[in-house]
Amino acid sequence: MSDSTRIVFGLLGGLAIFIYGMNLMSECLQKAAGERMKSILALLTRNPVMGVLAGALTTAVLQSSSATTVMTIGFVSAGLMNLPQAISIILGANIGTTMTAQIIAFKISDYIYVFIFGGFIASFLAKNEKVKNIGQTVFAFGLLFLGIETMGDVMKPLASSPVFTDLIGKVADIPVLGVLVGTLMTLVVQSSSATIAVLQNFASQAGPDGVTSILGLAGAIPILLGDNIGTTITAILASVGQPKDARRTAVAHCVFNVSGACLFIWFVKPYAQFVQWISPKGPEVEVIARQIANAHTIFNIVMTLIWIPLIGILVKIVMALVPDGRKMVHAPGEPLFLDEKLTAQPAAALELVTKEVIRCSELAGGVLEELAKTVRKEEKDLLQHVLENVENVQTLSKHITDYLSDLFAAGVMTEEQTSQTAGMMYVLSDVERLGSLCGDIAEALTERLGKKKRYSKEALKDLESSLILMGDMYADVLEMMVTGNEDGSAEIQKKKEKVMDLDIEMRKAHMNRVGKGKCVANLTVPFGQILHDIDRMGNCCVNIADAVTGQTKLRNFMNVRQEQAS
Repeated sequence: MSDSTRIVFGLLGGLAIFIYGMNLMSECLQKAAGERMKSILALLTRNPVMGVLAGALTTAVLQSSSATTVMTIGFVSAGLMNLPQAISIILGANIGTTMTAQIIAFKISDYIYVFIFGGFIASFLAKNEKVKNIGQTVFAFGLLFLGIETMGDVMKPLASSPVFTDLIGKVADIPVLGVLVGTLMTLVVQSSSATIAVLQNFASQAGPDGVTSILGLAGAIPILLGDNIGTTITAILASVGQPKDARRTAVAHCVFNVSGACLFIWFVKPYAQFVQWISPKGPEVEVIARQIANAHTIFNIVMTLIWIPLIGILVKIVMALVPDGRKMVHAPGEPLFLDEKLTAQPAAALELVTKEVIRCSELAGGVLEELAKTVRKEEKDLLQHVLENVENVQTLSKHITDYLSDLFAAGVMTEEQTSQTAGMMYVLSDVERLGSLCGDIAEALTERLGKKKRYSKEALKDLESSLILMGDMYADVLEMMVTGNEDGSAEIQKKKEKVMDLDIEMRKAHMNRVGKGKCVANLTVPFGQILHDIDRMGNCCVNIADAVTGQTKLRNFMNVRQEQAS
């Protein structure tokens, strides 16, 4: 294998190890953090400063500004955040992501394999999930630095190549070219942290004198600015097909980084001198990694301080760039809140699932209410409309179930999240079953239309009374689902017993009407089946109430929504 081939594959292999380690560390940190992710997001208020803090903390935990940005876009599309709140989160995410560069700047070459071995042993032997996640995080941390070390080793021969040093000299002398190089690198790799790590490693290579950097801080800063621009492509891609406010959030991220690059590119040399002044002193090749990390951090802090008081102006800019168009019309059976891009971030994804489950439950409640109003009218069009809405409930339920299955398959949920998700699927199955029972009753009533043997007015009135009582019972269940108030469970049980008593009374009344010739005897079985379906609806309500009083409190996933409402 030639030297050039060895360098190329060594660089790509090191980069692959670094990206894998970074992604694994992000995933394990999410698991280790568990529900604390929601606590961080709950810091979000109408105060932009708190939004910046929430974004910075979330990104520090996730070790990925792209992950925070994608999560924020998902929350905006679900209506959990408004545009100014989302922008403040994005500003904070840009600060939080600089933590990666600061960590990389540490010189821990002698301890890389200690981290890898220690993390492996902890994750391999531990039985406790949290300890296992921490072990995997340490293991991933070691892999991250192993990738950096690998890239650094294969880059050393480049420093002695006249062709390469001349090329780097041109990049260092032309800041715009450096910005373009940084942007292109991040567009390809889809990770600004990875490209900044490459930049730090490359800049740490000594020039011909063996002391100064081959690139220098003034040459590295334009590439750093380009890295910040390139990372916005992830947000833009995540917003494709999303509501306009989600696209505006992505554009705000782009405006932030582009405006910063346009501002700082005019002050590269004085900025480099300032960063060198505040950074640790020593031979340039030994301290330039820290200088680049500091330049990255200061850039994002300064731009955040500039934009915080100007968030209102930034909102107007992005609204002008993404103007109001025609409102997107969603079919009732199509999900409004689910975002496939968030399946790797369960804490955020479950927030959106909760809203969709509640929406599906409200749709089922609407079907039940509509059926109660339609029973005595015996109009085919009205009953057909009920059946259409039942189909919407079933379709939406399937979408949610498939999404939850994808969350399980991703394998990134904690034990607590897995338990809660299973409970939500249990609740959803009862919601869907209640909607299907409404459909069965509507079909049974539709079959009698146009036939001589029809239900009497008294029978239909009894059915209406029973369905109204069931609607009240289901409304109480919905309130329990959202609030988690367990006091309503006893009341629901009482209403269930009342439904059973009413069932017996209606059966007796039907037989009395048959004896008097007011009802047809042949309709006794289908009438009894309708009553049985109503009784099964009551069972669904009790099952949901039991799940809520057990472990499936949907309010556990509603921190952001409650914070926004307050």
